[in-house]
Amino acid sequence: MQINSREIRLSVALVTRNRPESLARCLESLRSQNVQPFEVVVSDDSDPEMAAKSAEIANYWNCRYIVGPRRGLYANRNYAALACQGTHIRTMDDDHVLPEGHLKQCLEAIYSDPKSIWTTGEIGFIDGKYCGTSATATQLYPSGVSGPVTNVDDNWAIADGSTIYPQEVFQQGHRMVEWFPFGSSYLEFGAYLYYHGFRSRCIPGALIEHYANQTILTRKKDIAVIESQLYASICFNIYFKPNYILAVKYIYSNINYSNFNQKLVSNLPNLITKAQKRWQKV
Repeated sequence: MQINSREIRLSVALVTRNRPESLARCLESLRSQNVQPFEVVVSDDSDPEMAAKSAEIANYWNCRYIVGPRRGLYANRNYAALACQGTHIRTMDDDHVLPEGHLKQCLEAIYSDPKSIWTTGEIGFIDGKYCGTSATATQLYPSGVSGPVTNVDDNWAIADGSTIYPQEVFQQGHRMVEWFPFGSSYLEFGAYLYYHGFRSRCIPGALIEHYANQTILTRKKDIAVIESQLYASICFNIYFKPNYILAVKYIYSNINYSNFNQKLVSNLPNLITKAQKRWQKV
């Protein structure tokens, strides 16, 4: 797909679930930007009793509201992206706030290089208390977890809820895997896209404010998180940057970290098969 910089249209693919107050704060910050996107799509995975409130908020802020697939975060990300009509798709979460001038920074980056994936950093808050700043997004490492980028203009980083994709990514049939509720699967998507010819770049100085709660800290030992790390590590070490010694090392490391969880051990062949089918697909 050839993109003329004069024809760039930025869609925002915002996912939400059961957090209407957070959604309202998020959309207020977005609509306060001095530059507005082409469209805002709110894909709502809320429980039925909370969906009406989310729809009301989305409509108040002049967004296109759609009912999500209710199959988890990454299914909703795919669904929201596919509903967008712009040339570029910016992901967004309902617990994000955009600082003044943020969308202008994003659009300037897109105009400078419409073919790349663009990511931002974030300022983190947990239960309203500042917990740190990440100047850029992070990328997948052999262990299956995130690590710093080494080249801000050529990497495979993904900011889970703050990444701008050319529409071409989804037109070519690329999708985030939907097998894990959270964890490292979004990092795998960055490596997967890099493998398929898309590079990520970091927008200099661009940050979002991420207002999380304590649940984000309790996930590290969740078996679903460890399983997603194991899957991402397999993808990295067998297909992305093949190194079978590291593959074996981190398979053992992740299983050991799970205290040899039998569900994880028994599911290992399935994870290897899934990685093979996804990464060897032409």
